[in-house]
Amino acid sequence: MPCYVGLDASKRTTSICVMDQGGVIVKEGAVATEPKAIVGFLRGDGYRYARVGMEVWSVAPWLYAGLSRAGLPIICIEAWHAGRVLGAARKNKTDKNDARGIAEIMRAGIYKAVTIKTVTSQRIKALLTVRKMLKTKATDMENAIGSALLTFGLKLNHGAATTFDRRVRALVGSNAFLSGLIEPVLLVRRHTLEAMAKFEERLHQLANEDPVCRRLMTAPGVGYLVALTYRAAVDEPGRFHASRDVAAHLGLTPRMHESGETRRQGGITRSGDAAARSALYIAALYQLRSHGKPSWLRTWGQQVAARRGRKKAAVAIARRLAVTLHRMWTTQSNFRWSEDAA
Repeated sequence: MPCYVGLDASKRTTSICVMDQGGVIVKEGAVATEPKAIVGFLRGDGYRYARVGMEVWSVAPWLYAGLSRAGLPIICIEAWHAGRVLGAARKNKTDKNDARGIAEIMRAGIYKAVTIKTVTSQRIKALLTVRKMLKTKATDMENAIGSALLTFGLKLNHGAATTFDRRVRALVGSNAFLSGLIEPVLLVRRHTLEAMAKFEERLHQLANEDPVCRRLMTAPGVGYLVALTYRAAVDEPGRFHASRDVAAHLGLTPRMHESGETRRQGGITRSGDAAARSALYIAALYQLRSHGKPSWLRTWGQQVAARRGRKKAAVAIARRLAVTLHRMWTTQSNFRWSEDAA
């Protein structure tokens, strides 16, 4: 008789529940959050496992890889969906109850599976995340400096990021208190920007060495950051049955509400990878500019903008660009600039 396993993993320990086909718990316990410890708990009792379920979170790729190598039928499920199911079934939330609930979800088959990204995509995502974090911290320090100066009636004018230090020091002048307050922050900001520049150089080199990114960058508005972000989000193009499914996966399709005679179409769903959606939107805004090499995508986007407005046109271009990039990836062809060629 096949059994079903629920894993509720935390940073230190993992609660495990083994349930048979009739819903009877045959084994449960807690082990260290290590693939070897989980495999050791499940092996040796002669049970045959049909599904092993685990919510997706930060450590999920590592556990998934270890359990897959051990031959276990591991499935990562969507945490939001599992939480709604568990919340409706159980009033007391404990690790033990969560493991039991995930085992029941596996037995019933009412789960939404999540694809675990490849190591290449995980590395690209990690580099992009750190680069974004450094950029955010630098912006936060600039805002904090401007706010501190404004407290004393000193208004910092807008300007290029490269002249920020000079403009601040010119505004502070010989004020000893403000100099002692601002100089350490300027020093940290400079080191942060230097670290960010190194990450950007590494990302630029990575995109130039990757054949997929080089092909994606032949599309208008797609630079190395957009290409890497899109590649990390899609990861495996073959997991989409059609290229248009990528737009829905990235949350670029309209939200629908239909009930009886009521049918409403709202804004985009905003589901999926927010970074990829934002990158495609920025690339779409580039298409609406009047300068640059003309293409069928720009002509189509400008026609949409004339009818529906600039914002809706940008979303429409981003959606179509997501589909086009996937098609370029699967067919291994560069972007075709003319409408006849496309």
